[in-house]
Amino acid sequence: MLATERVPSAAQPDVAIAADALPGFVSPDSLLAPLQVFRQLPLLRILSSYVPQTFWQRDTNDLPAASAAYREKLRDFSDRHLRPHALTLDQQFSECAHSVPQPAAIDTALCEAGRAGLLSDLLPWPLGCTPWARYRHSLVWQQSLRTEELARADGGLMLLLSAHNLGLAPILFSGNWQVIKQVVLPAFRACEQGEPQLFAFAITEPGAGSDAEEGHVAAHNKPELVAHPAPGGWRLRGRKVFISGGDRARWVVVLAALAGEGYPSWTAFLVDTLQPGFVRVRNEHKMGMRASAATELEFCDCFVPDARVLGGLRNGWALSRATLNFSRLPVASMAVGFAQAATDIATDHACRQMLGGRPLIHYQHMQLGIADLQAATASIRALVWEYARAWTPWQAKASIAKFQATDQAQQVIERAMDLCGEMGLTHAMGLEKIFRDNRLTRIFEGTNQINRLSVIEDQQREFLDRIRRLDPGDSRSSNHPQAYCSMHVISRGKI
Repeated sequence: MLATERVPSAAQPDVAIAADALPGFVSPDSLLAPLQVFRQLPLLRILSSYVPQTFWQRDTNDLPAASAAYREKLRDFSDRHLRPHALTLDQQFSECAHSVPQPAAIDTALCEAGRAGLLSDLLPWPLGCTPWARYRHSLVWQQSLRTEELARADGGLMLLLSAHNLGLAPILFSGNWQVIKQVVLPAFRACEQGEPQLFAFAITEPGAGSDAEEGHVAAHNKPELVAHPAPGGWRLRGRKVFISGGDRARWVVVLAALAGEGYPSWTAFLVDTLQPGFVRVRNEHKMGMRASAATELEFCDCFVPDARVLGGLRNGWALSRATLNFSRLPVASMAVGFAQAATDIATDHACRQMLGGRPLIHYQHMQLGIADLQAATASIRALVWEYARAWTPWQAKASIAKFQATDQAQQVIERAMDLCGEMGLTHAMGLEKIFRDNRLTRIFEGTNQINRLSVIEDQQREFLDRIRRLDPGDSRSSNHPQAYCSMHVISRGKI
């Protein structure tokens, strides 16, 4: 016999409810519960995998041993060093928009991240700090695991740590061993000693918008940051905007066109921010991820020696596209982390908040809502993990994961806010911050519209072949009158 207690309800003033079960369910200890039923037969117990674990622990157990240990390390670090500062930093940065504040909590988090190896984990030991066992699996998958756990704790500090790796990526992709040896490895050692030297990636120009991520428009547009030849190197003149981590970076990879040429001449230059002519103009007052500044940078004849040209002249576009393909999957994982955080908050609210003398989780409409949040979050996590397993990210898959995960996460967050009612709008609960943080994932690394076009771009040859094979007399041909129904013409201008 199950123990029961009397709990008043608005609809049923005197209803008997099992103290060890939710209304409408048998107790987990009942002989009719799946956990108990499958224990009766050893084979079913093995095949059904019914053990009392959280979703997170189940997913972690399914990972290879090295990746599982990494995920557990990331969650522990995030909960201890990022989560406690999330709301406070968000509030502080909202009050000082255009200055360059230096909250002590950020310095502390960066020092701890450096000591934990989170600022030197793009290379294997002894160059970096990543164990070789983890390299049985793709680097982009490791970074996806990383960003999800960091984002779940705080979007701003997550972006600060992730922008550092974004700045490192084109250096590593260029294969410039001299720069790696002379700049990257000393920076890694400094980070591991608690003295962070950060990197950033400067791609966006004031009047370019999404041009930097879309080849058709870039081919017909004029670059605003230009590299002029100088004895022993190049002098950069122009500006970059919305540079994540630009306020703190010690080194910045800057994409600039060569003087007298267009975007096809884009070249990657590694800029020392201590060099004369480098100016941090201002930080934007932005919607979310506020602990990581979006900085405007100015280059006033800033000198870069030939030795710090990455990948050779006119190869910046290739490095840029490779870097974006690499980073779009971790951006998708940021959204997974935000969706998980929203699901966690809504679930906690459902278990704590009372209605009619019962916790909200006792009501079926809340149970259905929580299940929907979990299913949507699990689906985008599965998509990202599946696509991130490949060592060489394919642009179409990286873009699909990016726009699908970030768009779906926004729906999850909004649904979580619905379930929490007016409390979901309060800063203290954290959902409205997550809403603002996730909105940025749909913009950077190419807007989600640009990413949709990237999917089509990768299939151009297939589509053109289909057009050529199509019989002009076929009713499916564009010559057929019905083919014009519901047709919309989309400009290939700026989005």
